Amino acid sequence: MHPFSYVTVTRAGQAIDAAGGRAQSSFVAGGTTLLDLMKLNVETPRELIDINKVPLDKIEHAPGGGLRIGAMVRNSDLAWHALVREQYPVLSEALLSGASPQLRNMATTGGNLLQKTRCYYFRDTHCACNMRQRGSGCSAIGGYNRIHAVLGTSDQCIATHPSDMCVALMALGAVIHTQRAGGERSIPIDKFYVPYGEDPSKLNVLNPGELITAVSLPAMPYARRSHYLKARDRASFEFALASAAVVLDMHGEDIHAAHVALGGVGTKPWLSPEAADALRGKKADQAAFAAAADAALRGAHGYEFNTFKIELAKRVLTAALTHAAGMKLA
Repeated sequence: MHPFSYVTVTRAGQAIDAAGGRAQSSFVAGGTTLLDLMKLNVETPRELIDINKVPLDKIEHAPGGGLRIGAMVRNSDLAWHALVREQYPVLSEALLSGASPQLRNMATTGGNLLQKTRCYYFRDTHCACNMRQRGSGCSAIGGYNRIHAVLGTSDQCIATHPSDMCVALMALGAVIHTQRAGGERSIPIDKFYVPYGEDPSKLNVLNPGELITAVSLPAMPYARRSHYLKARDRASFEFALASAAVVLDMHGEDIHAAHVALGGVGTKPWLSPEAADALRGKKADQAAFAAAADAALRGAHGYEFNTFKIELAKRVLTAALTHAAGMKLA
């Protein structure tokens, strides 16, 4: 591990001033990802700014409805919060399917948004990885790529985004609020993550020293009809091979609107407007769900060891839609 300085702050403004817009300054809260990467010498910040005492740990009603979730809210507290479980069950289910109770007790909302990939080659500094070192190559493309992405990939990188929470937030149309030296801004989550493209090390639109302060969820009464389903190699403490977050607005048996996002298969939490379009105005049945699954994975590209993910993701999405609609699998 490389030497670094450490400072504790108590206000968001203090944190931003301490970071000073420097790329080598990192905010630390739960540390469930950052500290692991520092031990592996994948992340080598020169300054750590501890934000655990910054008062961003509230879950509150937002003006005009919805919820505002502080960036320091722990995953366990968010998952078990009564309003979340009642109004946005897909988010609670996603959080409870991730990591372990111990990690959920430490991990924060803001930190979850910034999770780094679990790609073996990214975490091994002896391997070529464009995400870790631009221009070095991508060992995963010709290597063992069973856990890697089939959506959003490029010839530069095929690493999968690991979060469960963010898949649910994508389906719910969350907005991410930040603070920086130039002021505050609000970023829709579907604009937050960027394509890997020519520079896979650039994962999102944040600038150096920009601090996530909150996440807001829109008022969405029909989000009570939602579900998160995750397929993985073992029943706990395992990342998704494929997952789906779905929200359905139904009038009787007809689907008035749908929101669909996939996890475990994309280079980011993967919003699928194609699946939503395929469902809109249709009767909720297995034919409609299968058509939506086909639409969601139409652009997928598999590699030597992960082509199975395409069919798996279709089946996971179909099952999630079936559950959300209150139906039984055929």
